[in-house]
Amino acid sequence: MTREDAGKYSAKHASGETPNPETAASLASRALDDRVSCTDAMTVATELGVSPAEVGKTLDLLEYRIVRCQLGLFGYSPQKRIVKPAEHVTDEVRDQLERRAVDGEISCASCWSIADTLGIERMEVSSACERLGIKIRHCQLGAF
Repeated sequence: MTREDAGKYSAKHASGETPNPETAASLASRALDDRVSCTDAMTVATELGVSPAEVGKTLDLLEYRIVRCQLGLFGYSPQKRIVKPAEHVTDEVRDQLERRAVDGEISCASCWSIADTLGIERMEVSSACERLGIKIRHCQLGAF
């Protein structure tokens, strides 16, 4: 959702849904000005043993904005996104991306998996996607 959607994130979910209290408390302890970083949100998921999607839903229901996407796609000020096309994409990264991309798109989770498998930074994978024209879709937290 975009900045214009601020204060309306919960509209993505059925009316009357309430956030999980334990997840909400953990997120509230990390929130600053109703913002929670992608890193903190994913840490909550790991610590509580819940899915990133569940954490994302709780963020929406609390009307918290996700910032500082670990792939550099959104949540940075003032430019919003910080990822830039890679100057060079290694054959290893290119092969992984081409194997996992479908119709020119790849999921956020697949990008993370590639980074973990190859022992590289997540933003290096998103930069390669920018260079190769591969769109990253399906944020694990549900932001896009």
